[in-house]
Amino acid sequence: MTEKHAFLSDEWFAEVERLVSEHGNDAAPAHANVLVNLTITETPFGDERQLHMGAKEGQGAFAKGHADGADVTLTTDYGTAKEVFVSGNPQAGMQAFMSGKVKVQGDMTKLMAAQAGGGGGDQALQQAIQEMTE
Repeated sequence: MTEKHAFLSDEWFAEVERLVSEHGNDAAPAHANVLVNLTITETPFGDERQLHMGAKEGQGAFAKGHADGADVTLTTDYGTAKEVFVSGNPQAGMQAFMSGKVKVQGDMTKLMAAQAGGGGGDQALQQAIQEMTE
């Protein structure tokens, strides 16, 4: 059985880093070329958490902290982030955006184009992250 870690905890980030290296971070689809910084507010850890994810020139990216040169920065609360990223429910992200729970800075059209292209990514990696997140 997979050990579970609280979403965005230090242990969770360490396990995600291990999973990304295990699955290889070059699993991004060729059309994927959007890098997103995320700021998660109201976390149970007493501070906001920052991470980045996406792809540049076919190289996948997912790590703690913001990346230089990101196309888009999204800011949302912990509950919304967990629903969107852990549930794997794409509709949750759209509903959160439409209800004002997600703030967007940067190139929104590039983000939408990447999502319209299927987003892609490594399904096994996404499943492994979901399984180890509580």
